[in-house]
Amino acid sequence: MTLRSPDADPPSLLGAALDGVAQAVVICDPAGGVVFENAAARRILSSRPSDALLAQAVDDLVVCALAGSTSERRVELLSPARRTLEVRAFPVASPPLGAVAVIDDISDRIRLEAVRRDFVANVSHELKTPTGALALLAETIEGETDPEVARRLVVRLGAEAERLSRTIDDLLDLSRIEANESPAVDEVDLSELLVAAVTPHREVAQSMGVQLAAPVVTDASVVVGNRRDLLSAVSNLVENAVKYSEPGGEVAVETARTQRGIEINVSDHGIGIPARDLSRIFERFYRVDRARSRTTGGTGLGLSIVRHVATNHGGRVKVRSVEGEGSTFSLILPDSRVGSDT
Repeated sequence: MTLRSPDADPPSLLGAALDGVAQAVVICDPAGGVVFENAAARRILSSRPSDALLAQAVDDLVVCALAGSTSERRVELLSPARRTLEVRAFPVASPPLGAVAVIDDISDRIRLEAVRRDFVANVSHELKTPTGALALLAETIEGETDPEVARRLVVRLGAEAERLSRTIDDLLDLSRIEANESPAVDEVDLSELLVAAVTPHREVAQSMGVQLAAPVVTDASVVVGNRRDLLSAVSNLVENAVKYSEPGGEVAVETARTQRGIEINVSDHGIGIPARDLSRIFERFYRVDRARSRTTGGTGLGLSIVRHVATNHGGRVKVRSVEGEGSTFSLILPDSRVGSDT
């Protein structure tokens, strides 16, 4: 049996209603002939070779439905884009007067489930490391009699506790920013924002031998957005630039007004990012240099926070990097002056 375009349509009201359904619906008569396909079915059961597998699955399940049983099958299509489709067919009445096949594109659901699984696994791993270290250090301190050794262990205990706290704080920030639950919006002074973002990192930069230049704002600019989120985004960019710089390097924070909006550029002359990693650096917990991240206490969530802040403000973030030469991250935000003089 080969599925074909229907020769007849059901009543116009029913046809119009089914055309509005997101799932693809195919209705067959008792002989297996197609009497109706809604708009989604006509799109998905096209003549492309990649859809032959789907058509065969519908064909097989309709045969089962006409035999009186309900069945379903998952179909993976790889072209033109990877998709996962769930096909379900069931008989109409008993004995069957026909059959209905419903095709549901569950690709987004599958991707979301994969993201959730990865997220849980990553969070578990990230929290397990410092909590395990805390337990081990506490056990070691309990039996230590040398005051100097005990002091060093306490310092390490505090560092691991701070690392755990930072990971939790970043997770909470990321969760809040991803939710984007109507955050308070105001006009944010760009000069004040950049100073507030740079200042907390000066001590670390100095201890690493990295020069953290004063922010350069080209003109008196304001951006419209949530100050807390924007501060978090810029601060994360500055923190990363400092951490991935070498002693004697310099980190610069500058702004520019372009046709695309207001750009906040954070540049360093550090280790750079390999080309193979550029497409993944905004993923949660992804680290280019895991060894350095462990040393500097990075959580792997900073750039993910930056990306979500940019998106929530109608902007975007881009990166230019050459391995061994350094990187420039640009947070591009809409210009609040655009359209104000019209």
